[in-house]
Amino acid sequence: MFFSLQYGFINTCLKSLVIEKFGEETWEKLRTQASVQDTFLTYTVYDDTITLSLIQEACMVLDVSEEVVQKLFGEYFFTFCKMSGYDRMLRTLGGNLMEFIENLDALHSYLALSYQEMNAPSFRVERRADGAMLLHYYSDRKGLCHIVPGILEAVAKDFFDSEVTMEILNQNEEKERTGKTEHVVFLVQQKFKKPKRKTRNPECGDSQKEKQVSTRIHRSFPPTLLSFVGNRSQIFEPVFPERLWMEERTFCSVFPFHIVFDEALKVKQAGVNIQKFVPGLQTLGIRLDEYFTIAHPEVTFTIFSIRKFINSQFVLKAQRGMLHKSQKEKPLLKLRGQMIWMESMQCMIYLCSPKLRSLEELEEQNMHISDIAQHDTTRDLILLNQQRLAEIELSNQLERKKEELQILSKNLEAEKKKSETLLYSMLPKHVANQLKEGKNVEAGEFNCCTILFSDVVTFTNICAACEPIKIVTMLNSMYSKFDRLTNVHKVYKVETIGDAYMVVGGVPVPVASHAERVANFALSMRIAAREVISPVTGEPIQIRIGIHSGPVLAGVVGEKMPRYCLFGDTVNTASLMESHGLPDKIHLSPKAFSALQDKGFEIVKRGEIEVKGKGKMATYFLRQNLHMTENEIMGRCPKGEDEEPHSDQIKTQPSGRGDAHSVLCRLV
Repeated sequence: MFFSLQYGFINTCLKSLVIEKFGEETWEKLRTQASVQDTFLTYTVYDDTITLSLIQEACMVLDVSEEVVQKLFGEYFFTFCKMSGYDRMLRTLGGNLMEFIENLDALHSYLALSYQEMNAPSFRVERRADGAMLLHYYSDRKGLCHIVPGILEAVAKDFFDSEVTMEILNQNEEKERTGKTEHVVFLVQQKFKKPKRKTRNPECGDSQKEKQVSTRIHRSFPPTLLSFVGNRSQIFEPVFPERLWMEERTFCSVFPFHIVFDEALKVKQAGVNIQKFVPGLQTLGIRLDEYFTIAHPEVTFTIFSIRKFINSQFVLKAQRGMLHKSQKEKPLLKLRGQMIWMESMQCMIYLCSPKLRSLEELEEQNMHISDIAQHDTTRDLILLNQQRLAEIELSNQLERKKEELQILSKNLEAEKKKSETLLYSMLPKHVANQLKEGKNVEAGEFNCCTILFSDVVTFTNICAACEPIKIVTMLNSMYSKFDRLTNVHKVYKVETIGDAYMVVGGVPVPVASHAERVANFALSMRIAAREVISPVTGEPIQIRIGIHSGPVLAGVVGEKMPRYCLFGDTVNTASLMESHGLPDKIHLSPKAFSALQDKGFEIVKRGEIEVKGKGKMATYFLRQNLHMTENEIMGRCPKGEDEEPHSDQIKTQPSGRGDAHSVLCRLV
């Protein structure tokens, strides 16, 4: 099967070539730049520009010439056809390369039964005196001739164990009946590979003994058998009768669809059934081109043009005005067959059959199976192709459904990822995975962790003084920065309620450095808060931060909207540290101070304060980490390296339920 653009089979082959040779990423880049879809249906017709643009983009992406891309495509196209089930059909096309090329047009005519819109090239080959071949290539598409060497070199290597070199001798345009056709003449030189010589091992015995045994075996065969075997190796020479043992009437009946015409296109003889459907052929001497036009190949109706394409299958289409009156309202009659030049009579015989593909077309022509000769395989073709057409339609439907399923599968996968992202934002990953598997998540006790609470100073006054949308924008900006920092310091965001932000270290995965992580996060969120502007004052906002360490009980609460919650006095104490703190300060409880002592942090004593429900407590303020720079605290790149995007622009997967809040804020 040779190339014929338009059908999805060609584009699928090109896609397969790029993916196999250069990878999936190259194909995605190529098709994106060419603005074409990812999948193609085999029997669906596509515009030529899709294939041509893919080839042009391939040249740019791969940085090679169009000639190289076309030749590579030709080589792979042959392999792709074999993988698609055309292997045996191609292998049996001819016994040598010349016969293979001569029968390509016939193969295209057969494939046109399945690919009805196929506009394939045409090939004509002739042998020179020096043994080389001249290949004439005709196509309505310009600039694709370099695909031919790629295909034929692969065919010669695979089928005929030979190497082929091809060069263009001539390239021009010929004005044929339907317009300009590209005509390229290739010089084809075929070189057969030397067979591997069998080397005899001296240890295997004396060669003289082998000759003697061979002689005795040869003498044991009867002479008649030897004669028969000998004739098999000789060149076949047929025997022809001195005269044709067939009556004219019998010939016209046995071949009911045939026409004999001379160099002037005058009809000399016609089959009985073609006379029935085209009554004008009963008048001998009429010109054939007055009754028919050549539909394929696209050549002028002259003996010279016909002889130039003598190895092609010819399709003649009847002219409506010349048909029988019962046929004039029917689809035009088409004949398909072979032209044979009879040198002694200086006439051309056209042995043909009606070009029909199904029982429906047979009825449209007002014909019956009985109108076709018993020996004509068109009878079988019509019946078999009836089932074939149904299978093709079913195949098209399956391909369309397959493409729809692939699109739905991609959409489902995207939605699944969104759902997982939302779920992971509400619950710890290992907890969410257990819930997805239908398992019950048991509550767990954590003996030592560190909890942080923060809120915005004078948040109530800010809400009362400006529009709600500005509050949402401010919180979204602030929480986006905080969410990024939870990933930097590996802490878990439990939830956000209004302006309150809750974080824990050492839960749900216990770690020894839980206090240091939360302390570093507190330092970074204080810096980040200074980058958020109050919509009321136009000044940076201030936050209060409170930290406490101790044991907690953690577990999943709720079924419709499950939440990962922390319980225990440690949560209450951390909240009290925040509410009893000061603006722009990080307030530490005594246990938090003990956990951070001698860990490289600068901590100052606040003194004893009255804490609601706790009485007097000696608390502390965290100032800085003495061992880390501000860039390290904020998770920024050092100077000289590529800086990270601004925190407002960073898309992260937050560690707690506040992600859903952030998403809603962005939608607002």
